[in-house]
Amino acid sequence: MAKDKMQFAIIGLGRFGGSVAKTLHQLGHEVLGIDSDAEVVQEFSNELTHVISMDAHDEEALRSQGMHNFDAVVVAIGANVEANLFTTLMLKDLGVKNVIAMANDVVQGRMLKKIGATQVVYPHADMGRRVAHKLCVKSMIDYMELGNDLTIIELRVPSFLIGKNLKNTKLRENYGVNVVAVKTAKQTFIPPNPDIALEKGDVVVIIGKHEGIKKLEVQID
Repeated sequence: MAKDKMQFAIIGLGRFGGSVAKTLHQLGHEVLGIDSDAEVVQEFSNELTHVISMDAHDEEALRSQGMHNFDAVVVAIGANVEANLFTTLMLKDLGVKNVIAMANDVVQGRMLKKIGATQVVYPHADMGRRVAHKLCVKSMIDYMELGNDLTIIELRVPSFLIGKNLKNTKLRENYGVNVVAVKTAKQTFIPPNPDIALEKGDVVVIIGKHEGIKKLEVQID
């Protein structure tokens, strides 16, 4: 990745926003989680770098968090379309360069694009792709597209990698992907040591461009 550690803010810690927030934090990045529900914020208090209970409609409250300093802000207020649109608009007014907004349908997505969203994601469509990939690759645990050309997958170590040290897998050379985490029965390594040996039953988290991930999937049993 371009930087060892990046800063993200996730507004709305529902199923989608919460999943994105946890994944980014597990990958070693700093994550600020924001939700109007104090109980939800409490649930994430030990999961993210920082969490706050705040009304995203409050422009001054958003400004006070220095939103323009984040590498990206994800707006995931799924239940309230108006709040999703309004928050996206305010973030652009506050100078946030990279705003990723969740949309429930194509019409909402077009509106978000018109008011300045850098990228629009459709969780329901993404879920369909995730299910399809998991059905095709039995060792696949999870699959998530991050941005227009970046994918992250979590899978049990495939047979052709068992017994190899991470540095000898040549995943970067052959597929252009990087292993960002290795989970063994005893602990999780983030980032993993290049000398770690991959054993049967271990789980790896891999990130890379769609093309590289697709090429790798063909080799996975």
